[in-house]
Amino acid sequence: METKYNQQKPTAIDLFSGPGGLTTGLKLAGFNVIGAVELDSTAAETYHLNHPEVNLWNVDIKNLSSDEIMTTLNLQPGELDLLAGCPPCQGFSYMRTKNRRQPVDDPRNDLIKHFSKLIIALQPKTIMLENVPGLEHDHRLEEFCKILENNHYFFDKSILDVSKYGVPQRRKRLILLASRLSRVSFETATMPKETVRSTIGSLPPSGTSGDELHDIRIKFTDKVMEIIKLIPKDGGSRRNLGEEYQLPCHKNNDGFKDVYGRMKWDDVSPTITGGCNNPSKGRFLHPEENREITLREAALLQTFPPDYKFSLKNGKSKVALMIGNALPPKFIKYHAKTLLKNIQGVVSDEQ
Repeated sequence: METKYNQQKPTAIDLFSGPGGLTTGLKLAGFNVIGAVELDSTAAETYHLNHPEVNLWNVDIKNLSSDEIMTTLNLQPGELDLLAGCPPCQGFSYMRTKNRRQPVDDPRNDLIKHFSKLIIALQPKTIMLENVPGLEHDHRLEEFCKILENNHYFFDKSILDVSKYGVPQRRKRLILLASRLSRVSFETATMPKETVRSTIGSLPPSGTSGDELHDIRIKFTDKVMEIIKLIPKDGGSRRNLGEEYQLPCHKNNDGFKDVYGRMKWDDVSPTITGGCNNPSKGRFLHPEENREITLREAALLQTFPPDYKFSLKNGKSKVALMIGNALPPKFIKYHAKTLLKNIQGVVSDEQ
C-alpha cells in the first residue's frame, strides 16, 4: 500500500512518552516518530523541547481516540510501522507488589488495555512494549498477548538487563516485540560494557559548568556532610562507618543498605530511580567527590544525549522523577533496530 510515508523512514508512535527516552531511542534506530501521547504537563513540555516536530497529545490516553490519531496523522489501519510504549509501571513494580506476594490496586495498571485498543484499531506492522519485570506475572500481560494472537501477530518477550546493551546501569526490564509481518525474536547482545567512569568521568566540575542540570546541587546539613566525607571513595557505603556515624533512621532499620553509598567508577551504576539525585534514596553519591550525582549525570547514566533538555519549571525533584522513570534510549535503540530489520525484510521480499 502506498502512503505518504513510504519514501521516508519507517513511522512510529510513542505512547506514554514521558520526557522522550523511548522516542530518542527510536530515532537513533532510524524511525520517524510522527506522534506521541503524554499526560503529565512537565514531561510533555520536556518532550516538546527536544522533539518539536512530533505531533504530541498532552492528554489522558483514555480520552484519545484512534480516529483522532489516524485523522491527525493521515494514517489508515495497517500503515503505521511501529506502535511503541511503556504504560506507567509503578503499579507493577516489585517494590509496590512486595516482590509479587501482594497485588496492588493501582488504576494505572489498566492503561495497558488502552494500548491494546490502539493496536486493534491501528493494526501497526510492529509493536514494542516495555515495562518493569513485575508485569510478567500480571494477568493483564496475558490478556495483552491474547489480543496479539487474535490479531495475527508473532511476538517474543523477555526480561533483559540493560547493562548488556550499552547502558551503564544495573536495570532489568521486560520487553515485548511483536510483528504481523514475520516472526521476530531478540538478538544476542554484543555491545561493550559502559561504566560510570566512561559515562560521567570526563564531565567538568559541578557548580561552574554552565549546564544548569549539572550545577544544581542539594545543600546538606553539616552532620550529613560530615558522614558523606567519611564514606570510602569508589563504591563505599555508610555500612563502612562505625556506629557513631550511622544516622538515627538507619540504626533501627537494616533495609535499604545502599542509601548514602557511592557509585563505583569501573562498574555500572545502580538503577537510576526517581530519587536519583538524593543519596538518602539509594547509592547516588559520586564515586569520588563529596556530593550527590547531578541531574545531568543521572540523565547520562540513562543514556540521554549530553545536550538533552529537561523542564525545571516544577523543580529538580520533578526532573529527577522524569529521568528515573524514563526508558534508556540506547536500550530502546538496540531492540528498535530488530523491528526495523523485520520491517525492511518484508519490504525487500516484496520488491
